[in-house]
Amino acid sequence: MSEDTLVLCYHAVPTSDWPDTTAVTAKRFATQMAILARRGYRGVTFSEAVSGPPSGRRVAVTFDDGFHSVLDHALPVLERHGWPGTMFVVTDYGDGGRLIDWPSLDRWVGTRYEPELRALSWEELGQLKARGWEIGSHTCSHPRLPKIEPERMRHELAESRRVCIERLGSCESIAYPYGDLNAAVVEAAGVAGYRTAAALPKPLRPPGRELEWPRVGVYHGDWLGRFMLKALPLSRRVRTRAGAG
Repeated sequence: MSEDTLVLCYHAVPTSDWPDTTAVTAKRFATQMAILARRGYRGVTFSEAVSGPPSGRRVAVTFDDGFHSVLDHALPVLERHGWPGTMFVVTDYGDGGRLIDWPSLDRWVGTRYEPELRALSWEELGQLKARGWEIGSHTCSHPRLPKIEPERMRHELAESRRVCIERLGSCESIAYPYGDLNAAVVEAAGVAGYRTAAALPKPLRPPGRELEWPRVGVYHGDWLGRFMLKALPLSRRVRTRAGAG
């Protein structure tokens, strides 16, 4: 079997028909994971994918933001395959009962989809960690890091890691909100103590530095054929070469 390391990025995994770009239904998520399992992938955490020695086909299934639907619907799917996940949590939202309502998601507040915005609590994040999941940071408040003042940017990186360590005992990784980064952000992430960091480059780039590791984003409009084109090795190599050109 050929070697391949695939890192996927998800957000919410609802059972409803929530049409937000970030929402991949639980049914579609289950189908996608089954495809990967049939193709010989085994699940690893994000840090294992980035830092561990390559061995066969590996997939790191990561989730940004901290939606409660991941615990409800993605966890059972991954456990059926014996795979861990990785959750990147926005630490200001971890005290329980809060809605994930930053710009672009606040439009759902007050609608019938508002329950989909419920955030995981620290206790629930601890449950994920106890089941073998990696819990990383997604900053304190989910800003576009290259767009804010340097002092605040450094605070978002360092303070969110501190809170994760205080609450859960460790924090080795971060996902940059919106996938936005620049050289200053990457440098500050290293200074803050992160060993690995997840990006969402457009176009797709080949794996390289551990503090700007590319992920494949999976979204609401990714029907099955599109998911396979995004995820499978040959397609990713073609897209990477096209982006580099």
